[in-house]
Amino acid sequence: MTRRLTPAERLASVEKEFLLEDIAKCSTWDRFLVEQAVFCVGQANDTFDCNQLRDLLPELSHGYLGAAINSLRSAGLIEHTGAMVPSTSGPTHGHRIALWRLSVKGLAIAEARRPRKAAA
Repeated sequence: MTRRLTPAERLASVEKEFLLEDIAKCSTWDRFLVEQAVFCVGQANDTFDCNQLRDLLPELSHGYLGAAINSLRSAGLIEHTGAMVPSTSGPTHGHRIALWRLSVKGLAIAEARRPRKAAA
């Protein structure tokens, strides 16, 4: 019988570099999870960027980050603030990345998702 790896062992064995082909093999559920993470960070912050998201997400999801941002932007849930910040990712050599915020539509959806307080 094969021994199952612990979460720590799985994390330690994951390669740091993923090919686009590997990312494409992941399920749509993984992509949905990254979109949800982006939306949640948008709810918790006035503005946000990919630097913040990379710190929260596992390595493999970084490949989905641009697609998730684009998907939410296209759906009108987030919008570019017009500002840029330097990337903290080593391979990018500090190139500029966009600063985002929830749009009016995104804020309305975020408000609808908040739990309501019970009447006393």
